[in-house]
Amino acid sequence: MGDLSGNVQKIIAAAAEAYANGARLMLTPELALCGYAAEDLYLRPAFLEACDAALQQLQQASAQWPGLALVIGHPQRDEQGEKLFNAASVLRDGQQIARYFKQLLPNFGVFDEQRYFAAGEESCVFELDGIQIGLLICEDAWHAGPARAAVAAGAQLLAVINASPFHSGKPSEREAVIAQRAMENAAPLVYAHLVGGQDEVVFDGCSFAVDVSGQVVARAAAFEEELPMMAAQLVDGRVKLMGQVKPQLNHHHALWSALVLSVRDYVGKNRFPGALIGLSGGMDSALVLAIAVDALGADKVRTVMMPSPYTADISWLDAREMSERVGVQHEEIDIAPQFEAFKAALAGTFAGRAEDTTEENLQARIRGTLLMAMSNKFGSIVLTTGNKSEMSTGYCTLYGDMAGGFAVIKDVFKTEVFALARWRNANDPFGTGLDPIPERIITRPPSAELRPDQKDQDSLPDYEVLDAIVARYMENNESISSIVAEGFAPADVERVTRLIQINEYKRRQAPVGPRLTMRSFGKDWRYPITNKFRA
Repeated sequence: MGDLSGNVQKIIAAAAEAYANGARLMLTPELALCGYAAEDLYLRPAFLEACDAALQQLQQASAQWPGLALVIGHPQRDEQGEKLFNAASVLRDGQQIARYFKQLLPNFGVFDEQRYFAAGEESCVFELDGIQIGLLICEDAWHAGPARAAVAAGAQLLAVINASPFHSGKPSEREAVIAQRAMENAAPLVYAHLVGGQDEVVFDGCSFAVDVSGQVVARAAAFEEELPMMAAQLVDGRVKLMGQVKPQLNHHHALWSALVLSVRDYVGKNRFPGALIGLSGGMDSALVLAIAVDALGADKVRTVMMPSPYTADISWLDAREMSERVGVQHEEIDIAPQFEAFKAALAGTFAGRAEDTTEENLQARIRGTLLMAMSNKFGSIVLTTGNKSEMSTGYCTLYGDMAGGFAVIKDVFKTEVFALARWRNANDPFGTGLDPIPERIITRPPSAELRPDQKDQDSLPDYEVLDAIVARYMENNESISSIVAEGFAPADVERVTRLIQINEYKRRQAPVGPRLTMRSFGKDWRYPITNKFRA
């Protein structure tokens, strides 16, 4: 994002490779020149001027590759400087030979394009080696109109450039929609897609092409940068596409890859030297550690176990074992002295009041303070370990276990945490070793260990019930009455939905983390903190 010189050089390197391999057309993703989505950078004239200069640099560079057409995604102001468009320019032989403005601007979920862009109104069709190519940009291909108009204007092949954020199931959904466009118009379609992590969102790559029957005839790798090649041949007035079809990832492999890529890019692009994790001996921090090692390498990850008077022996033993399994630097800091010092300092103020969650939270806040001190001293980012079940219900401590820079699993339900742990123990997609997570961490009952004999289910419904209620209420917008009608206990539904509402103020102060579902706590979820509505 915003690395205009770096993006230009990456595009130039790709163009040189494409040209050397005999390509005649190269597609870059939506807004590839500046990154997607640049948000309020689009409101800064200096940013738009820099984008204009970078595009001019690419146009001049295109003269190096005679006959190769480059489709570049970029922001473009109109001549009066009053409107901004989400644009695609076709550059060839040092000239701009065509330009297209995105017609349909998504304004839902994580998308906010109507805040920045004006809508285009005209199709763009250009000729290359006897083939008429129609351009589309992302949302345009999710609806029938723009593709139909391009074909009516003479397009024999549709080329769409995209930045479509990942969520579970999205790659298959895209292919189904694009297949429908191809079949409707009897025209093959090439779908070029972004890959990489950008704050809350992650893009999965998986660029692909479909023929007129909707069959996938080419598919690029998932969650990896590459330059896939495919052939287009004009046969009896129809374009035939041929390429390599790489397999889709299964559900857990895709989620794991998304988590790894999001951590790698957030830490790397923001130039942190490494990551710090408070390792409790529990399931959530164990999963985050396994993700971090796959993303960054063991040499860039450091763990800290901070036992309190209520920490079970097996917790620090399991934390130590896991750190040894994955090969990270690990240390233990006993927080009992600090805990006693805090209680002593507050003894007069709290006189006559029994211990409660206040003292529980002190332990979490001591740990958060120590982790942030280490972050300040060494420069590494603290990866927080709260999951979506906890973030939904507020089962987390503000300025305690919520303290940090990147919330790795904030969009992963607790039930999915266990499933991902078992999947990772059985699979080694990044070559860091099987079975990183000790079995006892997965099988023992979850506990915050902030009071004697504490278990998560003392304060919350069973996670299978909790996660199902949260998914229905938060992700699907179902009403309380409809959830109860599905057979859930009214007391559970009332309790969980109330917790979701009253803990909005906590979530507003939580770090960003990757979006993996159709609705995450972040841009997808914009609810008022002060809010009395209940239904």
